[in-house]
Amino acid sequence: MKRALKYGLPLALLMSVWAGQMNGADMGWKTLTPEEEAVIVNKATERPFSGKYDHFKGNGTYVCKRCSTPLYRSDDKFDSGCGWPSFDAEIPGAVRHQRDADGQRTEILCAKCGAHLGHVFEGERLTDKNVRHCVNSISMDFVPKPARETAIFAAGCFWGSQYVFEHVPGVVATRVGYTGGRAQNPTYKDVCNGQTGHAEAVEVTFDPAVTTYEILARLFFETHDPTQVDRQGPDIGEQYRSAIFYANDAQKTVAQRLIAELNAKGLAVATQVLAAVPFWPAEDYHQNYYDKTGGTPYCHIYTKRF
Repeated sequence: MKRALKYGLPLALLMSVWAGQMNGADMGWKTLTPEEEAVIVNKATERPFSGKYDHFKGNGTYVCKRCSTPLYRSDDKFDSGCGWPSFDAEIPGAVRHQRDADGQRTEILCAKCGAHLGHVFEGERLTDKNVRHCVNSISMDFVPKPARETAIFAAGCFWGSQYVFEHVPGVVATRVGYTGGRAQNPTYKDVCNGQTGHAEAVEVTFDPAVTTYEILARLFFETHDPTQVDRQGPDIGEQYRSAIFYANDAQKTVAQRLIAELNAKGLAVATQVLAAVPFWPAEDYHQNYYDKTGGTPYCHIYTKRF
């Protein structure tokens, strides 16, 4: 770790803090205090055992203080006794490693904005993963895990999509509807006419203590053909396109990573990854359609892809 953080910053450092804040504001980053700037930009280190997350045990996600990118999950945090928050795994792709200026250690930085986080150490045998990310509390914010989370997937006919997801352990509610279009309160007829730009989709509410967004996203990719454009089997039209409407950056990261995995396996994935927009519930007769009719989906067949 770098030198201990000192307060009472010199004028030259305060000027660099001001300049960094101006540049960060232009990029949508948070404005940092002088103490935060000293660590995040100038690579100082907060005093051991002084950070608010050293012994913190909340359930959720640790995100970058400057750009809010998810960095670490609470499940990967452990008490190393070193005086700084410790993690034995990072969220894939979120943390960049580089040789420290002293040539002895490996620095860790936010992969998105380059914020200094701390250092990573290996070979200490403190956990089975044998890795310790030693992170400054001041470099992070904590986002509690909500009691319920929501995911929105478009995978062709929403009757079949709902049938797939409503039987997953941890899913507490589902409903079908329309999203990703231009008009408000569209009807089934409006969407089928191809004038609104909406996709048939299913909204999935789940308990993150029982299942995860990644499990649901994998099921999405394995129960429809993500390589088809504006169709799914015999159903043809823009409303049957393959799309994920993410609720936050963590969902977006998972979706993009899974697509990259499938592309690497030779699939030309056409799935759109889009920020969630208003979801309009479909008419009552569409809700839980197969439960009402006693049928089974004809175009949602499981295919192992991962």
